[in-house]
Amino acid sequence: MIGRAIAQCARLISGARAHWVEPPPADVRQRVYFANHASHLDFVIIWSALPPEIRARTRPVAGADYWNRGRIRRYLASRVFHAILIDRAGAAKSPEHASRAIEQIASGMGDDHDIIVFPEGTRSLNGEVQPFKSGIYHLCRAKPDLELVPVYLANMNRILPKGEFLPVPLIGRVVFGAPMRLAPNEGKPAFLTRARDALLALRDR
Repeated sequence: MIGRAIAQCARLISGARAHWVEPPPADVRQRVYFANHASHLDFVIIWSALPPEIRARTRPVAGADYWNRGRIRRYLASRVFHAILIDRAGAAKSPEHASRAIEQIASGMGDDHDIIVFPEGTRSLNGEVQPFKSGIYHLCRAKPDLELVPVYLANMNRILPKGEFLPVPLIGRVVFGAPMRLAPNEGKPAFLTRARDALLALRDR
């Protein structure tokens, strides 16, 4: 009930309407919804825009440093969103920490959960999509059957600017693109460029 209320509130505040380039998936194959990142509201908006049956099996990947700060955030992250919380600072320090973060995400997905991730690794300050970090590539190597769905968020950096606590009601857009996969023998640079290009192609949809 709390989750439904949050989903309705998020849609009301953001005015975000979901647009699917292809119909929402009807099967239960595992998917990664990857999006541009401009505010702390981003994963809530994507989560809220998913059909209820998909939302129920989708876990956002988020920074433990933010969502473990305070009882309300911890409750929402653990009991409502069922988020996979990672140590972003640790993952950025060394390949060993990054590898453990990927293992944590793969374990959190299990065999039947989808996830929401932000491959830029941090929020964009100017709304431009930054180069993707390699985590999404290594996750696909660890779970080669994953299907990836690009999601473009418009106006999120204006709805909840960095450093602000209260959102500003505006009209946002959530555009879900066509699914893609890591191709056999596809290298990391080629894959990350292709994934980012698939996301950028949704800006005018």
